Amino acid sequence: MSVPAADIIKISKENGFLAKQLYVVFTTPVKGLGPVMEKIQEHLAFQKSLEEQGIMFAAGPHWSDDEKTWEGDGMVVIRANSLAEARAIAAKDPMHVSGARKFTVRPWLVNEGTVTIKLHYTGTKFELI
Repeated sequence: MSVPAADIIKISKENGFLAKQLYVVFTTPVKGLGPVMEKIQEHLAFQKSLEEQGIMFAAGPHWSDDEKTWEGDGMVVIRANSLAEARAIAAKDPMHVSGARKFTVRPWLVNEGTVTIKLHYTGTKFELI
């Protein structure tokens, strides 16, 4: 059994939930960490450009289960108008263009949660809580 996405969006909105459509890019190394590390600076520049364009919602690496190492996996949450557009954005990542990583994209409806930002006027620093 499945439920149409439109029904879930309707229920979400009727109950006062956010119902914000985003897309999650799961990215995984293809040939080990060597090729990933070779493209890391280009990848980070690409990520920064997505952020500057307002496309990126959040991104970062997935640690190993012991939380002590990185094996090359990551996740990027982006704003797009469709799954096809989200895939096209992900395909432009230098990691994916070079073949260092492969990716999958999943639609994600953000409904619940809280973001708290603490802004310090002195020193112009902030904390994400």
